[in-house]
Amino acid sequence: MTTALASRAEPGHVEENTAKPPGRWVRPAVFGLLAATALLYFWNLTASGYGNSFYAAAVQSGTQDWKAWLFGSLDAGNVLTVDKPPAALWVTTAFARVFGFSSFTVLAPQALMGVASVGLLYLTVKRTSGPVAGLFAGAALAVTPVAALMFRFNNPDALLTLLLIAGGYCTIRAIEKASPRWLAFAGVAVGFGFLTKMMQAFLVLPAFGLAYLIAAPTSLGKRLLHLSGALGATVLSAGWFIALVDLWPTSSRPYIGGSDGDSLLELALGYNGLGRIFGMGGGVMVGGPSGVVSGSAGGNVGFGGESGLTRMFGASFGGEVSWLLPAALIGLVAGLWFTRRAAGTDRTRAALIMWGGWMLVSALVFSFMSGIVHPYYAVALAPSIAAVVAISGTSLWRGRAHLAPRVFLSLMIAASAVWAYILLDRNADWLPALRWTIAGLGLVTATVVLVGVPPMRKLVAVVATAAVLTVGLGTTAFGVETASQAHSGSIPISGPAVNDPRGMGGMGMGMDEGSSAEIGALLAATTTKWAAAAPSSQSAANLELASGKSVIGIGGWSGSDPAPTLAEFQQYVANGDITYYVEGGRGGPGGGSDEIAEWVADNFAATTVGEQTVYRLLS
Repeated sequence: MTTALASRAEPGHVEENTAKPPGRWVRPAVFGLLAATALLYFWNLTASGYGNSFYAAAVQSGTQDWKAWLFGSLDAGNVLTVDKPPAALWVTTAFARVFGFSSFTVLAPQALMGVASVGLLYLTVKRTSGPVAGLFAGAALAVTPVAALMFRFNNPDALLTLLLIAGGYCTIRAIEKASPRWLAFAGVAVGFGFLTKMMQAFLVLPAFGLAYLIAAPTSLGKRLLHLSGALGATVLSAGWFIALVDLWPTSSRPYIGGSDGDSLLELALGYNGLGRIFGMGGGVMVGGPSGVVSGSAGGNVGFGGESGLTRMFGASFGGEVSWLLPAALIGLVAGLWFTRRAAGTDRTRAALIMWGGWMLVSALVFSFMSGIVHPYYAVALAPSIAAVVAISGTSLWRGRAHLAPRVFLSLMIAASAVWAYILLDRNADWLPALRWTIAGLGLVTATVVLVGVPPMRKLVAVVATAAVLTVGLGTTAFGVETASQAHSGSIPISGPAVNDPRGMGGMGMGMDEGSSAEIGALLAATTTKWAAAAPSSQSAANLELASGKSVIGIGGWSGSDPAPTLAEFQQYVANGDITYYVEGGRGGPGGGSDEIAEWVADNFAATTVGEQTVYRLLS
């Protein structure tokens, strides 16, 4: 696309992209990008404490017990796991084992993953569209608000995003020479993405497969054979751990949190799979706990708002990831149109198919999910948006001598300016002049581009700079503001503090910070296998972090997992394995949680620590 637009009078005629050798400026620019990204992601990182205490507690448990590390147990005594597969915990726990468990070692791995993601996205886009496009893509990802949020937070999404970009890089390498080896590596990356966040990793597979099927320079039969091999690599790299869990005797491993039948495969297909898409139990799960900030567009901000085609632009997802989405959609249409007559192996079209397919499939699934969905999921969408804008935008800029490319490019600039104004207007009290600056700059720049940029080097540089500022200033400001805020709980949200229901899933679940500290000191003095038990994993996680001891989270995340059963709990008490039972927290019905609470209340005396009711279970 780029060569044709720059040299042909007919924009529809496309030749292979021939990248020029990189100039001396490229390497310093890349190092500068990575350094700036590291500064953004590491600056004042520990202000967020342990971030998501649920996963932080699992990391602490993994540093205390090898089996807890392997399975991702919430407690070092291995009663039950977190409700996700443990790949992200493997990485973070390894970091904490080497450097010691702390707020920094819990959060720093995600920041490193963010820097690696930006660098790898640069390398991937550069292979098809040159270093300028690669730098723009990397920078756009770095400042996307949801990226600035999740690469400073300890949810599994940071590792998932890095693995998916790695899969994209391997796919592009595979397409270049029809390499089954590189395609298999892509499958491995996606497979480990499954072990990070299960079926969400598979959303990129249609795009990877279609790009290879269309563009790999070999026969159709070999392309299909290579794709079959890559699918096998995906299954093997994801399936080995599922097999390990199933073959491991259930009596000597933790219960798989979030599953109905103590099965990792059932967890993938149920609660973390089809249940997310269609809703659990036939219901529509878009609501959430009280106290979550609701957006002006209706619905619950922390739980995605109403499903539908406009969800990515709504109050929940809009500020997280949609700043460049209008430009990406316009650029994708333009890119596919101008490459419609290209050879099947055209790299620019292959890249647009891969990144554009990733973008469309992920955005549509997120938009129409009826089950639990959180805005921070969109970090896995951010690389594809950044890549599409970078590839299409730089290609259209190179072809600006022709009217058709100028029309699409001016539309991308204008759409970015208008949408940034709308998003910033939703936070009208935050930097109110910014939205007007972007709108004015965008209007002028789009007009100049449409009319035609005079061929004067300095003027061309000014217009190019204005275009980049129009497209990127809003998302950059929002991303930097996001990075400047402390985030905690289970549902972090980007943007100014007024939009962020901070503390969800944190200390506010049945115990305040003061009570938790007092109980933590009490539990720290215990010597039993478990210092305490609490009715839900959230409460147990806070107690573990406060005390450094193992605490049973009865019933898992919602309190409904059948672990431990009443009989198992009674046996633990009889063996003298638990010192205290701490009442309170956000548990759910079922799974023996209520039965255990009633049995404890009927058989042991209650005392008060801080404002919390505590039962001593040792005689």
